[in-house]
Amino acid sequence: MAMATTQVKGSGWPRRASNSSFEGKPVPNQSVTINRTVNLYPLTNYTFGTKEPLFEKDPSVPARFQRMRDEFDKIGMRRSVEGVLLVHEHGLPHVLLLQLGTTFFKLPGGELNAGEDEVEGLKRLLTETLGRQDGVKQEWVIEDTIGNWWRPNFEPPQYPYVPPHITKPKEHKRLFLVQLQEKALFAVPKNYKLVAAPLFELYDNSQGYGPIISSLPQSLCSGGAELLFDKKKKHQVNLPGDKEWTLQNLIFWMRDNLLTEREELFMQNETVRPGILVLVNDADWELLGQGEYKLCSNDTVLFISTLHGG
Repeated sequence: MAMATTQVKGSGWPRRASNSSFEGKPVPNQSVTINRTVNLYPLTNYTFGTKEPLFEKDPSVPARFQRMRDEFDKIGMRRSVEGVLLVHEHGLPHVLLLQLGTTFFKLPGGELNAGEDEVEGLKRLLTETLGRQDGVKQEWVIEDTIGNWWRPNFEPPQYPYVPPHITKPKEHKRLFLVQLQEKALFAVPKNYKLVAAPLFELYDNSQGYGPIISSLPQSLCSGGAELLFDKKKKHQVNLPGDKEWTLQNLIFWMRDNLLTEREELFMQNETVRPGILVLVNDADWELLGQGEYKLCSNDTVLFISTLHGG
């Protein structure tokens, strides 16, 4: 989530050269391939109704893995897909999650049928899970892959890579970014709640949301995705050019001119707090001791929040 992008005046900042080449073996399962602009609309744009409960296929975790074993012997590795649906509230990106009970959260999606296309299968699963019931066709716009997870054994652990000693993973789960319409009606199964979780709540919170959901802030913010709020980039500003700017002046100016509430989410002890990633011309910089550094007129400073909990 970009908190601010600024054009500032001052004197030189090193620009980091990009080197994306890989040595050795090719990597077949890259987890992030985002290259689209994604529009985020307010949560209040969406209407939520209810429909009949949607139950899991298996009555228990042991039963689920036993079915996975049986199917693996017949058709091989299970293929699953899940959709990442984004909205914004108070200018912060939120992910729509299905909540079952008080402690279990999941992304909408599920298992693919044998031979089923991933995108068409995800559209089917989204319609089954959240599709409206009034006969109006639901349009799902499936964008890029934002994650791949692999289950090496018939057990709960999943990883964003195939462990080197595993030749036959038991499940492959692919996460897709879903572009929501500007307004929509969703029908939520009665045994679930549909909740909107902010990225800072998910970040590094695998205990509350599991490893896949808690990794979404990194997946969404580290790739080439540009999140637009109501079709506008959030807090992109050009600073006044009538004085020289230092990083410290920039931080104070942002506090006084951009922040409308909860200053503690951005600042701590006269600088940005831990959990705020600062990129200057795409270079990752620690701000400790750099506050008086002067910036030049064509520098771009990007503040990215990766906060957990606020």
